[in-house]
Amino acid sequence: MPRNPSDDSRLRGAPWHAQTGSGPRIPAWSDGRAPRGAGWFPAALAALIQLPGVVIAAHDAATDPLTIAAVLVAFASSFLLLLGRTHPGVTLVAVAVLCAPAIAITVGPPFAAVPLAFAIVGAVVRGARVWAWWTVAGLAIVGPVGAYLLVARPEAVIRPLIIALVLTLLVGVGEAIRGRRERYRELSRQIAARREAAAEAERLRIARELHDVLAHSLSQISVQAGVGLHLFDSRPDKARESLESIKTVSSQALEEVRGVLGFLRADGPASSRAPEPDLARIPVLADTYRRAGLDVRLEDDLRSVPSAASQLALYRIVQESLTNIGRHAQARTVRIHLAEEDGSYVLSVADDGRGLPGDGERDGKGMLGMRERAELLGGSFAVRETDGGGVTVEARIPARTAEAS
Repeated sequence: MPRNPSDDSRLRGAPWHAQTGSGPRIPAWSDGRAPRGAGWFPAALAALIQLPGVVIAAHDAATDPLTIAAVLVAFASSFLLLLGRTHPGVTLVAVAVLCAPAIAITVGPPFAAVPLAFAIVGAVVRGARVWAWWTVAGLAIVGPVGAYLLVARPEAVIRPLIIALVLTLLVGVGEAIRGRRERYRELSRQIAARREAAAEAERLRIARELHDVLAHSLSQISVQAGVGLHLFDSRPDKARESLESIKTVSSQALEEVRGVLGFLRADGPASSRAPEPDLARIPVLADTYRRAGLDVRLEDDLRSVPSAASQLALYRIVQESLTNIGRHAQARTVRIHLAEEDGSYVLSVADDGRGLPGDGERDGKGMLGMRERAELLGGSFAVRETDGGGVTVEARIPARTAEAS
């Protein structure tokens, strides 16, 4: 059965991926799952980038053993980055302490600052922002002083200050990556919530359809079977009519159930499913109750043709109302009236039965389903006592809303 557009109105305005069940591809790291190799990649890259610095320092090892020692310590600090996922703040401080001497006393490209750069970004991304800012502040204050004391040249203070400035910019890079992750996580949560809402709306739609089809059909079969048994000996011809009515109703119910369940199958074309009921089937529906002895009067004063969604809703409300009348009302006459008032389609089903049932029955699934069908199209639903006895069910569906759906 094709999807009822009215049942998806609660999702109207949601992104297409929430309505179709698909959506944008979310990176694995957005929900906390790191991509494969993310743990060792920063450490391996930092060590690889430092290799030229180690080679340069080894070349000058005979004259400057302090430099080679500082460079080797900074190179070894690269492997501390393997602990960054579980202890980002502590790892950042340890890497900073180990890299600081090499940053202060070496010349040329600042290879020794590479592990510190990875540690800064990793700490910010993993939420250790305070650790990152305090580490950068410490390098900016202590670095120039330490460089001057170790090298004893005033120009030595410039290098730590420049590196501290670059690390500050890297804190901003880490914040940008962290913000991107948060946006992806939020998007993932929204998609999951909308898919759940779409699944719930579809479950309710199928539940309404199955309830209306089965309640009506089984009620008719029960009534016709009772009539057939009662007249089986005295009036066999009437009993035969009852059996034929049972056959017709059960066949129609089977087709509608197949149509509802067929929507769940992805291997069948939509054209092979049973069409949705419309207002043209209300006279046939009324005739089945006439054969059961109920005087059903149908008045159609519609001046325009409602949309498919509104026709289905109106038909189901008539069907459920007749089912309730046949089961509970003990009525003799039913009046079904279709009209247009103030830009709305108005349906009223009035009987002369025993009046409104108790609260438990009044709030049953049938009444709830009729109310949902009307409200999903922007309309209203009401049940009241009929003047002179009985019950009147009234549903109003705005014509413009119905056509737009």
